[in-house]
Amino acid sequence: MCKRNFIAISLLFLFINLSAEDGHSLWLRSKSTGSVNVVCSENSPTINIAKQELKQAWRGKTGATIALTIKSDKLIKDDGFKLSFNTIQANTDLGILYGVYELLRRQQTGEPIRDEIINPSYERRLLNHWDNLTETIERGYAGGSIFWRNGKDSLVVTEEDKTLWREYARANASIGINGTVINNVNASPLVLKSEYLMRVKAIAEVLRPYGVKTYLSVNFSSPAIIGGLSTSDPLNAKVIKWWRDKVNEIYKIIPDFGGFLVKANSEGQPGPQDFGRTHADGANMLADALKPFGGIVMWRAFVYSATSDDRAKQAYEEFMPFEGQFRDNVIIQIKNGPVDFQPREPFSPLFGAMEKTAVMPELQITQEYLGHAIHLVFLAPLWQEFLQSDTYQKGAGSTVARCTDGTLFPKRLTAIAGVSNIGLDVNWCGHHFAQANWYAFGRLAWNNNLSSETIADEWLKLTFYNYNSDQSEPIAFSDDWEENFLNPVKQIMLESREVAVNYMMPLGLHHIFAADHHYGPGPWWAPAGVRRDWTPPYYHQADTNGIGFDRTDKGSDAVSQYHEPLRSQFNDLKTCPEEYLLWFHHLPWNYTVKSGRTLWDEMCYRYDSGLQAVREFQKTWDRVELYVDPDRFTHVQSKLRRQCRNAQVWKDACLLYFQQFSRKPIPYEIDRPVYDLKDLIEMDMLSQ
Repeated sequence: MCKRNFIAISLLFLFINLSAEDGHSLWLRSKSTGSVNVVCSENSPTINIAKQELKQAWRGKTGATIALTIKSDKLIKDDGFKLSFNTIQANTDLGILYGVYELLRRQQTGEPIRDEIINPSYERRLLNHWDNLTETIERGYAGGSIFWRNGKDSLVVTEEDKTLWREYARANASIGINGTVINNVNASPLVLKSEYLMRVKAIAEVLRPYGVKTYLSVNFSSPAIIGGLSTSDPLNAKVIKWWRDKVNEIYKIIPDFGGFLVKANSEGQPGPQDFGRTHADGANMLADALKPFGGIVMWRAFVYSATSDDRAKQAYEEFMPFEGQFRDNVIIQIKNGPVDFQPREPFSPLFGAMEKTAVMPELQITQEYLGHAIHLVFLAPLWQEFLQSDTYQKGAGSTVARCTDGTLFPKRLTAIAGVSNIGLDVNWCGHHFAQANWYAFGRLAWNNNLSSETIADEWLKLTFYNYNSDQSEPIAFSDDWEENFLNPVKQIMLESREVAVNYMMPLGLHHIFAADHHYGPGPWWAPAGVRRDWTPPYYHQADTNGIGFDRTDKGSDAVSQYHEPLRSQFNDLKTCPEEYLLWFHHLPWNYTVKSGRTLWDEMCYRYDSGLQAVREFQKTWDRVELYVDPDRFTHVQSKLRRQCRNAQVWKDACLLYFQQFSRKPIPYEIDRPVYDLKDLIEMDMLSQ
């Protein structure tokens, strides 16, 4: 038999034996192919889970012995662990569980297992769920809430609830996530009422053995709304007592409760400024109530007013005056960029500014601005770009990662949060590839120096390799599988974020989405009566003279919030990185960019390259059909088709709209628009 025929028959056999998968098992699909002896003198719910995980997913040598040892070691930090070929040592039960997941992951991905100590980058690694008590999810694209139900039996806890919460906790523990905020930052005060706290207790009891602490978002006006007080002034004695009593109640019900997340004086949410008080006054009042129990306050820095000359500057302006005035159990939660989870932003200057105050990054896993659960956009490259950005706070090498993980400024609190993309959909995230972003957040929260390529490689092997075979240790991925599935699909993932930037908002353009749903393009959207900083023209500033937001020292002077040499680098057209060009500069349409093209022509080529790349993604995915079970293959194929149609809409809408100002032709080498601008303005792209 010739080699070509043999390969074809082998692939056909593989395809026939690929069982249908719905994605519910996430990256935890592998089953044991042999027995393992687990030696451990300790017993606890967490240790018992660790033993169970070893036995049900073991892929090492049949009959091998693994020792789980809790033994103090000063080199092991928090819930870190020491890994070796046949031993996992940790200071805590949870460290043992994390070590087990690390060992199993390495077995399943073919990574070497060697003696090393593995510590987490951040002490607290949290998901933020924007889940409402009515089951809906703000910016949720994967079904309803896994925590909350609507209707008369909404507070009844069922066995189905507990099973789902247990699966959720297991998935989080497997990637090192150890906390979850289970309700929306636009918080309903009702969550603090006793009947809701009993449901929180039930959730916490299921999550606890997996090391996942429960936190709540709170409404700052709760004392007045549900407490019957006449005010929620944080310096009022009755208000202070109300919060202390409420915190006491919570800890009696949930002894390991993590603390509060607070969105205050932002987008209509109440806060201390309503009473003439400061962010420090509000955060410290809550922190004092939580302090005796070890709880923390995560106080969001997402603030902006309609009167600011530049929304990108306001968080810095509003929080820097209170540097060093926050309690030591307060941590300021800052979005990665200065505006709002855009496809590309420079890092928020607050990360390079606060030294006496603990700060934590807030990343967005749910793809609010990156195609919801429809577009395939792997977010690890975005987060890696952010974490490795140099703030120059203490000179070169002062990356955002080192400014926030305790390396540069040892603080009692270190944390990182990701806004969840999880819902009731069978595959949890709406898009099978959106699972990779949940996975990537957990891996980067544990190790903020991991590369996007490493994370993508792990996830693809864990999620798509045919573990139904009886192949035992060591896992050996065939050259055929790596060449024809792993490498090309990994390339899609690694390119996908830059591709999305190109077909949405290249060269530093930002926030030019359609209103409300933030899905399709809407650079024209500016109805009368809507505040300016909610409209795209506020950000793109397009006119016949040019395009872009001037944030130089001759414009809003946002550059002054960055340390040198960034301040001068962003300010000077000769040194400003091209990816931030229109973020910091308003430029004429005929400005010559690095490629030698005019700005207008470069925009046209960028938009077109994004569209062409998605078309190539489709071709690549179609070629891997034999390596993917039919259900997931068809699901992703359908999503890519829609993404391609959407990329065409983005390209046509933006180029036709901005062409009204540039008054220049679209380069003739580029495919022509297929839509009319009038139709695009009337189109709701979510329905396309």
